[in-house]
Amino acid sequence: MVSMAAGMARTGLTPFVNTFAVFLTTRGADPIQSLIAYDKLNVKIAGTYCGLSDSYDGASHHGITDMSLMRSIPNMTVVCVSDPVETEKAVMAVADFDGPVYLRLSRAPAPALYSEDMKFEIGKGITVKDGADVALVCTGTVLHKAIEAAELLEKEGIHATVIDMHTVQPIDKDLLVAAAKKTGAVVTVEEHSIRGGLGSAVAEVLAAECPTPMEFVGATDFAESGDYDELLEKYGYSGASIAEKCKAAIAKKNK
Repeated sequence: MVSMAAGMARTGLTPFVNTFAVFLTTRGADPIQSLIAYDKLNVKIAGTYCGLSDSYDGASHHGITDMSLMRSIPNMTVVCVSDPVETEKAVMAVADFDGPVYLRLSRAPAPALYSEDMKFEIGKGITVKDGADVALVCTGTVLHKAIEAAELLEKEGIHATVIDMHTVQPIDKDLLVAAAKKTGAVVTVEEHSIRGGLGSAVAEVLAAECPTPMEFVGATDFAESGDYDELLEKYGYSGASIAEKCKAAIAKKNK
């Protein structure tokens, strides 16, 4: 399927390749890298059922390494959307974009966070909430969990900036550095392994340009089958768990 898409792109078409994220980025890795990315072909690779969202199919179907695989490939743009409105906007932006793109999609329902007039631009993160104490940098549908965490922190007098970093590669360096300088503490939230995904991308930027205390919310091991919301709760994606990570990051900067 991936190889066929490369051939279609050679004829001037704009193919969208769509299947399970975990299989698309592993079984399809060879042609994605050697046929599509190497020649900068205009193929859109849509990895669905990402993170833990294919919850009842268990670890074999959970996509927790796809972003790290895709963002390590030269010429590959990586986009991970957070809600239904942003998904529609992103699909249209990706279609208009010239070059290979990995579009990361969830299976599970997600609450609508944005209005229909929201502006989506590849490579430009969105500040959802402004605060001076800690920056929550999030990608994907767990954005609503980060917002929940910020609301919990607000009750304790802790004011969090919440950023929707929908484009993980190329990442919005200017927005990251500005948030880090303003808050002095950063927490990343991703429904993906903490190795090689959003957290790593943010850490790479800040290590080079603005060293900042950080905490990471993400997968550290394989998960099991189960109810999606229960899996999110168990593996540290609840608003309360994210809020605790924020406090830990703030404690680091105050040492």
